[in-house]
Parts: sequence; structure tokens; C-alpha cells
Amino acid sequence: MRGKVWLAWMGILLLLITGAVFGRKKPNEEIFRKAKDPLAVIDQSSQMAWVDSIFQNTSFEERLGQLFMVAAYSNKDAKHVAEIEKLITESQIGGVIFFQGGPVRQAHLTNRYQSISKIPLFVAMDAEWGVNMRLDSIIGFPKAMTLGALPDDELIYEMGKEIAHQFKELGMHINFAPVVDVNSNPNNPVIGYRAFGEEKRLVTRKSLAYMRGLQDNGIMANAKHFPGHGDTENDSHYALPVINHSVTRIIDIDLYPYRELIENDLMSVMVAHLHVPNLDSSPNQATTLSKYVVSDLLKTQMNFNGLVFTDALNMQGVTKYHKPGEVDLRALLAGNDVLLYSQDVPKAKAMILQAIQDGKISQEEVESRIQKILKAKYWAGLNQRKPIDTSNLVNRINRPAAEILAERLYARAITVTSNKDNLLPFRNLDLKNFASLTIGGDGKEFQKKLDKYAKFDHFEIGKASDQASQDTLAKQLARYNHIVIAMMGITNNPNRSFGMASSDYQFLKSLSERQDVTLVVFGNAYSTKFLPDVAHHVIAFENNSTTQRLVPELIFGARDAHGILPVSTNTTYRMGTGGFLEGLNRLSYTFPESQGMNRNVLARIDTIMDISIKKKAFPGGVVLVAKNGQVVFEKAYGYYDYTKKKPVTTETVYDLASVTKILATTQAVMFLASRNQIDMDKPLERYLPELKGTNKGPLILKDVLAHEAGLVAFIPHYAKTVESGRWKSEYYREKPEPGFTTPVSNNMYGMNSLRDSLWHWTIQSKLRQKEQGRNRYSYVYSDLTMYLLQALVERVTNQPLDEFLDQNIYQPLGLYTMTFNPFKKYGIDMVAPTEDDVAFRKTVIQGYVHDPGAAMYGGVAGHAGLFGKAGDLAVMMQMMLNGGKYADVDMMDPQTVSEFTKRQSAQSRRGWGWDKPEPERGKGGSAGVLASKNTFGHTGFTGTCTWADPDHNLVYVFLSNRVHPDAENNLLLKDNVRQEIHDVIYQSMRQ
Repeated sequence: MRGKVWLAWMGILLLLITGAVFGRKKPNEEIFRKAKDPLAVIDQSSQMAWVDSIFQNTSFEERLGQLFMVAAYSNKDAKHVAEIEKLITESQIGGVIFFQGGPVRQAHLTNRYQSISKIPLFVAMDAEWGVNMRLDSIIGFPKAMTLGALPDDELIYEMGKEIAHQFKELGMHINFAPVVDVNSNPNNPVIGYRAFGEEKRLVTRKSLAYMRGLQDNGIMANAKHFPGHGDTENDSHYALPVINHSVTRIIDIDLYPYRELIENDLMSVMVAHLHVPNLDSSPNQATTLSKYVVSDLLKTQMNFNGLVFTDALNMQGVTKYHKPGEVDLRALLAGNDVLLYSQDVPKAKAMILQAIQDGKISQEEVESRIQKILKAKYWAGLNQRKPIDTSNLVNRINRPAAEILAERLYARAITVTSNKDNLLPFRNLDLKNFASLTIGGDGKEFQKKLDKYAKFDHFEIGKASDQASQDTLAKQLARYNHIVIAMMGITNNPNRSFGMASSDYQFLKSLSERQDVTLVVFGNAYSTKFLPDVAHHVIAFENNSTTQRLVPELIFGARDAHGILPVSTNTTYRMGTGGFLEGLNRLSYTFPESQGMNRNVLARIDTIMDISIKKKAFPGGVVLVAKNGQVVFEKAYGYYDYTKKKPVTTETVYDLASVTKILATTQAVMFLASRNQIDMDKPLERYLPELKGTNKGPLILKDVLAHEAGLVAFIPHYAKTVESGRWKSEYYREKPEPGFTTPVSNNMYGMNSLRDSLWHWTIQSKLRQKEQGRNRYSYVYSDLTMYLLQALVERVTNQPLDEFLDQNIYQPLGLYTMTFNPFKKYGIDMVAPTEDDVAFRKTVIQGYVHDPGAAMYGGVAGHAGLFGKAGDLAVMMQMMLNGGKYADVDMMDPQTVSEFTKRQSAQSRRGWGWDKPEPERGKGGSAGVLASKNTFGHTGFTGTCTWADPDHNLVYVFLSNRVHPDAENNLLLKDNVRQEIHDVIYQSMRQ
């Protein structure tokens, strides 16, 4: 259908449809502004004066070059650079579109090209998901289909704004985005994930937000691929796709986003290489070269006054039928303003000049398009051309705001498409035996993050594995009651089942039928068309380090789920599936700036740790900082020991020494107190009747925990069991034998009654003398406190302390590294060694408790013996900041937490069991000077500490093995390393 009849019908249809569309409120109207002319600026007289000045100082043939933009690369050789320079100086091209390379290299080339161009160059990029799409070293943003899953559009506007910042830093002016194609064909080989979705209104909302984010911040947006590339099964890079839809359908669906964007001041459009017979029936006529599509439909009927760009003129959708130069002329005659990716500019210019002479197009018409291009250049600020500042360029582009935004976008897009029995997010971690399975890709980031939340065994298998390998793996997985499966080998090619073999899908089906699985798709959502129905299914849309880190947070409830599937992939996974799934407020991981902290200040921690390790204050360590329930800093430093064979990781387990007092014994006491099973105002003998008649029986619990009960500081129990540097044979054996099975260290076993002996010696110890004139004891920090309270807890609960804690606290919280006697639970290679004990155990201590008294107690003592990694300590401290609750586990009531952690006496800074900063201003004690006075925590002799600040919702964990190889090494204490790092954390919140 061609000519006036077609134009009249098209006009009537557009009038009817646009009247219905524009009569309602615009999407997200509150964040958008309106302008009458998309290429106009506020001071239009100055704009036109600049345009006129260029006309006055150039010839028509020179100005003709403004119609052309050619491809440029910053990763090619000098020959390529010379070719571009020649086009600039001899053909006076109007601009370049950059493709692959690097940011600094591109900036230098841009400066070079601009400096030799008589008229400032337009610099553009096809950067649909940001500059990362083309350049290395740059933060990337999600692809369109990922963004289509977002429940709201404001973050997409922010993404457009941030991409505009990237463009500005690189001296660029046009982004060939957004893709506004309505991807109604799941088998579309060229659009697919590049589209926001399959529904026109969703695509329009997302496109508007992206467009405005760019244009409100000085970068021209470009809607593509007109009149709609969403229902094709051929790639126009390699062929000319044919679309046989009716005009009514094209107007109703494919043109819908364009109408709304044009109404909201869209500045440019890219015309696709498509053959649409119902718009132009000329044989093999690409829409790019069709006057009926470009001039009549887009410019006249749709009243578009912005710039019209061709799609790349090197694509086979047009080059298959027209030669270089000829295709440029045809595109110009069709009504396009800018000829993109021209293959032969001199030839094209010559043919255009000849066409003007032949009367095929007037010089006035060509001049009007050049004038439109120059107006756009003025809008982009090219009237005041400035060279790009290349100093610190990559850091300026990769600013923290970009990282935070990308993380938020990915996090809110992840979609839970099935969740039988509301299993997700995972609760009751102590009841689950987890495995992870990665199919067809590198899942190390995913596995590492899963380990932050629960104990996992990890398995991997390649794509299209043979049946024997699959059967072997299935047998290995049979012993787990839940498997988290990560599909990572997904491609974007629908013609090849998105890179997965049928055997892969069958293997997934058989696993899901036999066992409880959660399947995570890291890749194209359309790949799920081949998947079996699974009870628990998550789509992450893309596979990168960010999505691999975020999915474990979502399935364990550290983040809420928000994503809504923007396309239908099969009868189960339909558009609109998903939505909000409330998390459990477990610790999540993010960037410091998202919580008001400065990463550059926190980087001073690196310096402190590096200096300390070089001075041999300790061989290695871990520092963790959490703010507002989010881990913003977690780093490992150094090695296990000074041989430097095994580097420390954030998963390295350390002997916590006296931190045991607050995260084990005091926790148990608080647990019981909150349930009214003990009374802090009662004496010990109420719960330990055997203490009646001793000097320990009348001691009041609260005085014991405040270290004001008269107990001596410590008793060197081990000294009674050695003589002349040797073990006494009545106490120890080198091998376990009847009566000697208490593990004191490797190759050292104490007599079974050794703990009874220590208890007896503790009870028989004298109390300190009260100071003259006082009726109560002064403050003296004592290890004996925890011997006594351990006995109390075990009597009240009728359980050993370690079993009680594991059953009631550690397992429910998923803290699988937090344990006594780690050598019994996991390999000692996870544990940093402590002292080379030449005085007592005659060996390097690793996996056994460092404290001699705790070792004689069998490794489970109230004052020492607990081991753990930094992340597990952070969970415990966050639970305290939460008032005794973490995730869906209620450990104790907030009143108990408040009572135990407050300062209890004028005699000391202490709470009940908990240490605190010194009360005087300017003094921190064991904490940093800048820590609030409401902070609570503890330090450990081995070189550990952890602190929680309720005023700032702040957690700090420091782990080291400063006692290796010699406990006399006090450089950590002398240099106040832990306190200095604590203060740096507070300084980072002030920047």
C-alpha cells in the first residue's frame, strides 16, 4: 500500500490512536519535564547565531560532511587513526561513533580528532547498557530485559543520568539508546535481551525513563529500531528481515513507544534495516531507504522534528542490495538526516552532489538537515568545545555512585518465578544440608557468597556432559536435602537452545523430581522455555560477578526480591510472574558509600594492616565493617604464618580467645536471663548448690559478670601439671588411652578427670581482699568469672556449653565456623595457627585452643576456646544490635540486650560480660577513641576484637593471630592497631 491513500489511512489511524494515548497522564510524569522543540535551547537566538556562523565560514561541500558519522576504534593501529584523520580533514565528516577500545585511549583520540576538525565533531557510542558495552575498565549496567523486570522506573532514570556522566567525561554527545522495540518474538536473534520486554506499555515506561535520564543531563538519546525490530527471526546485520504485520498492528504495538517518546521530546531516532511490505512494498526495500517510512511516516505523520539516523550502513540488510555511496544517497533521499557508519564518504558526497544537480533533492533540503545537525551540536555544548581532561579519568567515570546504582538495579531485577511452600528465603538453616551445583560456567563468586550464609559443598559440571558423569554426580548429590543449581552456560542464541544441550535440561528435570532444588538462571530469561517446572526458581537475567554475589543474598533473605518477569517464556513462566518477596534482614554486602562511608578513608585500614604485618605484629588478619546491617568492608591480609605459604582469606577461622566470653558464655547467660531461667540478682549457689559453704557460693551473678565479685584475675592451672619443663605423667599421655582421652593438643591427651581438677582448684581459690573502708569488691578483670558461669549454664540447661550454644544459637543462625574444637568439625587448614607453645604443649597450636586452661578443660571453656570467621562474628554482633533478633530467629529480648551491654558501675567501664569504651571523653580503652560510649564488645589475647555501636548501627570485627609464633609479641598492643582501625571507621563516616 503506497501513495496518498496509504498516507490518508495512516494519518487517520495515528490520529485515533494518539488521541487515546496522549489524553491520559504520562508515565512517571513527576520526574519528567517537557520541551516544545527537542533540538532547541533556551537561548535560541544564540543557537542560530552559532549555526549561521558556521554556514558563513564553510562551503556547501564542506558542510555536506556533517551528514556523515563513521566508525572509530581506540584499539586499532595507526593506519586506522590516519584514515579517520583523513576523513576529518578532507571529507569534513560530522562525527564519529566509537566502538571497542579503552577510555583513556579513546579520550586521547577524541582530543586529537576534535583538534583537527574545522567544525566540532559529534562523538557517539552505541552504549545501550553504558560505556562498558564498548570499552574496557568501565562499570557496566544491566541490559534492557534485566531492567524490564524492575517494578519501578526511577532507577532507570538514574541509570540514564549516570551513563550521561560517563559520556560527558569521555567527551561524547549521543548514545544510541534506548532500544524501544517491543520484543513480541521470543526467537528474535538480534533484539531479545536488548529489549525491555514484550508489552508496549512496559517498554514505553522504561524507555521514557532512560531517555529522560540521558537528555536531562545533556546527552542525546536515540530511540531504535524504527519502525520496530521486535518480531523478526533474522538478524539485519546479516540479512534483510521481513515483517508482514498489518499497518494496524504496527501502529498499535511497534509505534506505540515512539509516539510517547516523541511527545516527551525525544531528540533522535534510528531507522532499522527491515522490509515491511505493508509500509513499502518495493522489492527488498529496507525501511532505512524508504521515503514512505522515514519522511512520510516518521517525520510527517508522527510529526518527529528531531534527528533521524540510519542504522549502520555497513550491515548486510542494505549492503546486500546496494553499494557504498549508493546506499548513503538512497538513505538521504528517504529522509534520514545522519548517515551512520558510511563505508565510502567521498563517493557518497560525490553522489549526493550529483543528485542535487539532477534535481533528485534540493540543496535547500540538504542544508536544512545540516542546520538541524548543527542545532543539535549547539544543544550538546559543541559551541564551546573543550579538550577532555584525561587525568584520573577511569576513576572519575567509575565513581562509587555508579557501583551503587548498578548493584541496586541488578538486585531489584532478580525475579523469583516459583516458590513452593514459601521456602525462599531460606529459614531454619540448622535443618538444611546444602549443596550447590554449577552447570556450564565459572561459579566461584556465587559459591563464595553462598558460603557467607550456610555450609555448602560445591559441585560443578560442564554443559552437555555425558550420561556417566551425570549419573555419578546425581549419586553424590543424593545425600543433600537441598541443592542450589546455577545455570551459567546460557547464551543469547535462540536457534541453539540458548547454548544448553537437551541432556542438560533432562538432567535438571531428573534432579528436580528426586530432590528439593532451587534453580537459578544466570542468563537470558527466554532460555527458561526449555526448563522443567521446578518448585523454586529464580531468574537473574545475566551472569556476572554482581548477579553471582546478589542471588545468594536474595535466597537467604539478606535482600528483598522485587523483580517481575517482563516476557513470557513458556506456559509456566508468564509475563508478570514474580513480584515482592520480603527478606529476613540477614547481613548483606554492599559499597561503603551506600551507607554514608568513604572508601578512600577506609583504605587507610590497608596501610595500617600492611605496616603491622611488615613489622611482624602478626602474620595476617581479617577486618570486617558492617553498617546498618550491610557489610561495607571485608578484607583479608597477609598469611597464616611467616612462611607465607598460605594466604589468609575472609573465610579463615581464628582462635577468638576472650571474645569467647561475650559470644559464648555471656550469650548463654543472656539467653537464660531473657527467659527468666536465671536471676542476675541471685547468688551462684542458687544454681550451683555444691558451692554452698565455699567463698564462691554467695557471689551475686551480676557482680561476677561485672568483675566486681572479688575473684582473682586468673590462675595458671597448667603450671601444676608440668615440672622442669615436662608434663607430669599423672596428667598427660602422647596418645589416647583409657583414662586419658581429653584432647589438649595434637599428640597430647589429658586425664579424663583433668577438668574436675581445674574446677576444684578454681573453687578453692581465695577471694581478693576488699579495700579498707569499702563494703564491696573493687573491679578486677577475671577469667574465673567464666569458669563459674559456664558451670551455671551447663547446670541450668543440663547440656555441655558447646552443645547448648550450637543447638540454640550458632546452628539456627547458620554460623557453621563458630565452634569449639574446630579440629573435630572441619579441617585445621581453615584455621590460622597460634603460638609455638614451647612451655606447655611443645608444639605449634593449630585447630586447638591457645589458652592453656581452656585446653585442659577439653577445649570448651567459658573464657576461651571459641573459633570463628569474621562473617560469623558479624552476624552475632548484628543480632545484638537488632535487640536479640536476627533473620527469623529470636534469641533474646531487647531489654536483656540493653541491660547486659550498658555500663554497670562507676568502678569500671564494663557491662555484664561485655567490655565498653572508657567513659571519659577522649579515651577509648580497648575500643577506638571515636567510638560512642554506648559501644560494646570485647578483645581477645590472640589478637582479636569485635565491637558493636548501637548509635551508628555499626559492627567492627578484627581477627589476627598476633601470638604466632610467640605470645610475648606485643606489637599489636603497643601500636594500638585495633583501636586505630576502629577510629578510621568512624573517620570514614565524617567524610
